[in-house]
Amino acid sequence: MAGQAGVSVVLGAQWGDEGKGKLVDILAAEADICARCAGGNNAGHTIVVTNDQGEKVKYAFNLLPSGLINPKVQAFIGSGVVVHVPSFFKELEALEDKGLQVAERLFISDRAHLVMGFHQVVDGLKEVELGRGSIGTTRKGIGPTYSSKASRSGLRVHHLYDPTFPDQFRKLVEGRFKRYGHFEFDTEGEIKSMLEFAERLRPHVVDGPTWLHKQLQAGKRVLVEGANALMLDIDYGTYPYVTSSSTTIGGVCTGLGIPPFAIKRAIGVIKAYTTRVGGGPFPTEQLNTIGETLQEVGAEYGTVTGRRRRCGWLDLVVCKYSTLINGYTSINLTKLDVLDGFDEIKVATGYKLDGVLQEGFPADLNRLAEVEVIYETLPGWKTDITKIATFDALPEAAQKYVAFIENYLGVKVQYIGTGPARESTITCF
Repeated sequence: MAGQAGVSVVLGAQWGDEGKGKLVDILAAEADICARCAGGNNAGHTIVVTNDQGEKVKYAFNLLPSGLINPKVQAFIGSGVVVHVPSFFKELEALEDKGLQVAERLFISDRAHLVMGFHQVVDGLKEVELGRGSIGTTRKGIGPTYSSKASRSGLRVHHLYDPTFPDQFRKLVEGRFKRYGHFEFDTEGEIKSMLEFAERLRPHVVDGPTWLHKQLQAGKRVLVEGANALMLDIDYGTYPYVTSSSTTIGGVCTGLGIPPFAIKRAIGVIKAYTTRVGGGPFPTEQLNTIGETLQEVGAEYGTVTGRRRRCGWLDLVVCKYSTLINGYTSINLTKLDVLDGFDEIKVATGYKLDGVLQEGFPADLNRLAEVEVIYETLPGWKTDITKIATFDALPEAAQKYVAFIENYLGVKVQYIGTGPARESTITCF
């Protein structure tokens, strides 16, 4: 990406939580703009930075692009993102309290949809309604906001400046009362609050597509930070245990309003094992000491919810399917150090159903829950790799683990994560 104008994209290749934020932080040093294209404040990116005093500072990003850590980078929230305005300002203020001056370099598309307080209430009501079949959402109101958007009844950022906003808002709330019963909600209080926020938001609001294309035409380097991951995509993930937006390379185009040929590279982020949160089948999940070790050593707790993540061996069937759809030009393999203590490491290389090896990834979750996972067993390296700075210095078994992944996917591993800090990254090329 260095010196190259155009768009570079960082996408999660599994079920999210792969460590995308760390790579975005590294690549932001070579970017002019960092953009979000989909999702909302249900995303969670954690970045650890060593400050001038040698202290490690942790930044948790939910809605705002994490490239803001670089003081020279402008941040853009695209039209495909859904925005909870109070959270927007809460996150902005938290960053500035830690010494990051972000307000003057943060922009938001006027076409982005608004997450309202009643959307969050409805999110919880929907989960209760689903009962044992609940999706396991973050209850941030993301799904109900996308539902409003898809039903053409949603409100966008530009509506905040429309004199009819209060009436449109009341109509939307009344529709939810009809659907879910009259739940407790202060409609007039929320209208008053949103109109006050509107004036604070005004300096950040731009005509999204026009603003971004002007930056591209000026030769600016744009880094796109994907939220969630391929297996949570509304079309290609493990539906219905998915998010409500398009998390694919296609979602980058629609969420930002850019043509495909503007994208110069797409980096798929793959954790060296597999994790997910919420419900749904998880073929390589380890409900045993292996899973517990991955949870504890990998500190597998959600940035947004604090929920313990489900853990299992690396599933290359998932990663191959993800690569097929997103066309990764290279891979960022993260958290390889979490595997340091294992004598042997298993990797899923295929699924069988009724004794037949499957091609692709099953759409039917009932069938997915029945697959027999085919594993390849590789030797562990039983060595601390957290201080290793080059690929050649890695233990031979760790090098072979990386090569196995490359050969299976047909894509080169460009970056390897060996710890949570920015500097704990091996750049292979």
